Amino acid sequence: MSKQVAIIGGGVIGMASAYALVRAGHQVTLVERQTQPGLETSFANGGQLSYRYVSPLPDAGVPLKAIAWMLQGASAPLQFRPRLSSEQWQWCLSFLAACRRSVNRRNGGHLLRLALYSQAVLQQWREQDGLEGFAWKRNGKLVVYRSSSTFAAAAGKIASGDEQRALSVDECLALEPALGDVADKLAGGIFSVSDETADCYLFCQVLEQRLQASGHYRRLHDQVTGTHREGSRIKALSLASGSALAADEIILAAGNGSQAIATPLGIKLGLYPLKGYSLSLPAANGAGCPRISVTDFDRKMVYARLGGQLRVAAMVDIGARDAGIDPRRMRVLRAHCQDTFPRAGHYPDAREWAGQRPSTATGTPLLGATPYDNFWLNVGHGSLGFTLACASGQILAELIGGAASPIDLTGLRAG
Repeated sequence: MSKQVAIIGGGVIGMASAYALVRAGHQVTLVERQTQPGLETSFANGGQLSYRYVSPLPDAGVPLKAIAWMLQGASAPLQFRPRLSSEQWQWCLSFLAACRRSVNRRNGGHLLRLALYSQAVLQQWREQDGLEGFAWKRNGKLVVYRSSSTFAAAAGKIASGDEQRALSVDECLALEPALGDVADKLAGGIFSVSDETADCYLFCQVLEQRLQASGHYRRLHDQVTGTHREGSRIKALSLASGSALAADEIILAAGNGSQAIATPLGIKLGLYPLKGYSLSLPAANGAGCPRISVTDFDRKMVYARLGGQLRVAAMVDIGARDAGIDPRRMRVLRAHCQDTFPRAGHYPDAREWAGQRPSTATGTPLLGATPYDNFWLNVGHGSLGFTLACASGQILAELIGGAASPIDLTGLRAG
């Protein structure tokens, strides 16, 4: 039975949810405060669809590393900026509680299950619907290590039958010649052949075009300011324009803005924005710009070739007040990129960006039902929003249609 579904938020999570719902025969109204979808956290993220590298940030040893990183200043992969905020400290305490190896492995398993399903859903959309035009490519992912001990530890975790394989430095160079400028600084790498890259913003735009053409979708340039409750249901959404939007079902996918909507309903999300940075560099022709997806493990930097540009992303700031660009952090990012790939492109033309990733303390998103019969969550994907978006949207479409989730949601539900 077709339903009227309202989606709050037009980032990649909200757009993927809308697309899955329209494919399933529902009518969708999406509320987005920006003039177009994908203009906030989805705009210039890392571009890697890292389906097999989804380990959560909290892990054993991270607190001690964080102390050392704090002494590095602007060059640190992670910066903590303490605030007089109970929200920040509650999140940090929950994060510290999750910094155990057993918890990391358990949550990593939940994320891997969701990520592999997301890859299958995107493949279905590409093959069945001819979805294209967002710089998608299955070019594999190479994680390079500068430390011999770190590389040996990572290589030792590769299970028998796993598609990942450990490579010597010479094998890394044969796979990606652009690494030749730092060959003497590398210890080896691990390659996963089936990981992908794509442009998240373009993906949102392609979905928007398909949805508008379907006749079963409309987008409101507006903002949700509250809800109208009636018993165990949300009857309608209050909008900043002064109108109300009624719907059979409602999905909350507003990223960092989700808490302002959920808290008055008594729903605790426990989200906190983790700021990240990126450069978008016009890619040079020739062997100086990487062709495959590369992650510099020790510097916590990712490189993705997206059509005619190289997207470089890195860093986590805990406690940044907004998504403004910190010039000190960008100088470090630019310097590291130029050191690793000096011939990748014309660096003066690189576009800088920063975004606030909506993150849970455990690193796992919140999907599915709430105490309200028709109010659903699709929030908290952190730095894996693009990787997990298709699965998250498809799962919500299945649940709203009355079916069971296509995968086990253990570890991915609210509460």
